[in-house]
Amino acid sequence: MSTGKVYLVGAGPGKPDLITVRGLRILREADVVVYDYLVDERLLDEAREGAELIRCDGLRSRKAAGLSVSIEELNRLVVEQAGQGKKVIRLKNGDPSLFGRLSRELEALVENKIGFEIVPGVTAASAAAAFTGVPLTDRRFSSSVALVTGREDPVKDITLIDWEGISGCSTIVLYMGVGNLRRTVEELRAVGKSPLTPVVVVTRAGGPEQRTVRARLEDLADKTEAGEIAAPAIFIIGETAKLEREFNWSKINKRIWFTGLSRERFFLPGNYFHLPLIKIEPMENYDELDGYIRRIREFAWIVFTSRYGVKYFFRRLNSLEFDSRHIAGRKIAAIGKSTENMLLNFGVRPDLIPELESSRGLIREFKNIDLRGKQIFLPRSDISDKGLEEALKEQGARVWSSFAYRNRMPDNLPDLDLNSFDQVIFTSPSTVRNFIERYKRLPAKVKVRCIGAVTREEARRCRLLN
Repeated sequence: MSTGKVYLVGAGPGKPDLITVRGLRILREADVVVYDYLVDERLLDEAREGAELIRCDGLRSRKAAGLSVSIEELNRLVVEQAGQGKKVIRLKNGDPSLFGRLSRELEALVENKIGFEIVPGVTAASAAAAFTGVPLTDRRFSSSVALVTGREDPVKDITLIDWEGISGCSTIVLYMGVGNLRRTVEELRAVGKSPLTPVVVVTRAGGPEQRTVRARLEDLADKTEAGEIAAPAIFIIGETAKLEREFNWSKINKRIWFTGLSRERFFLPGNYFHLPLIKIEPMENYDELDGYIRRIREFAWIVFTSRYGVKYFFRRLNSLEFDSRHIAGRKIAAIGKSTENMLLNFGVRPDLIPELESSRGLIREFKNIDLRGKQIFLPRSDISDKGLEEALKEQGARVWSSFAYRNRMPDNLPDLDLNSFDQVIFTSPSTVRNFIERYKRLPAKVKVRCIGAVTREEARRCRLLN
């Protein structure tokens, strides 16, 4: 068997879409994904179906943080997988070359004659600076930057950190500094760094959990503790840090939480946080749907009520070695524009799209069509209600439906400070129900916006609307 190849890819600082285009393309082809515990697991949705996903701190049975896994243990896994001819991506938080034990991983690959490539990523320092409006360099204040770790390898006898040399840099960015912060401040003060030096502390940069603390070097440790800042955090130390007060766009803009699966909205007012409250998954068994697809020519209409119904219907159609010709002659209805666009991707143009993009809109349009005795098929979600199905039956149609996909609440939704949001946008009744299950209720100051009448009714039922 030929030896596989390993790509060491920077996943960025946490926000899933901060991975590079090249890194994303590699992720989508990999057989095995070995990822750091700080990598946002939403990024793993981009892995190909069937890829093996291995979290580094899951290599040991006992509960652990990322560094609890020995580098030897990690290297054995990667070498073993690549040695079996698999396409392996080693997905590393931030950029692989910064404080990520990169050389130790490369040594194992070279020793075992395994091919590899390194793909850079957005660093935590860059992200912390960008998401707080703090330039790391500035013609007025800073022409040099030092990146420093606050936690060295404990087996070293002497430190490799030249605090005196570092103190001469205009901007100092401290990684992994929470645990040893008081000692770090003492080191910088001892070599002459002014106690009045501005500092910005950033944790969870770019995500809805992002928090920022302003301080001066002399009160940095106290303010970090008072702000309950926990790792991972980045400390930007220097004169440019004072610009955060003026340029921190994440504080200036309204913070809006979008709970649906549609693509993130850009060039709209406000700061959007795209954190879906639903997750779409394939069914575990498709025997029933496959049966309907095999006899699809018996139906006069196929009604698609979501783009996911289209996606999984055609996935099963292809797996049964059919293509769009198999549904030739069937009338096609789509609930709205996004469903129409998904159908067009498969070369199918719908015959009916309601002006009102909802089940109610479909029911209204079908009232203008004689459905008596007509057979209609609905590929649908496992939690969708049967209102449309019952309405079509009332018009004389014979209706069959089958689950094409599962609608689930995502695992590991983060703890959030809901007071940090100005608005929450709910896109479906399931986003409302999942919010209630996970977060219980919204603070009174947070405005609620609902897309669609059915979503609004569910939000009112759950007492999210006044």
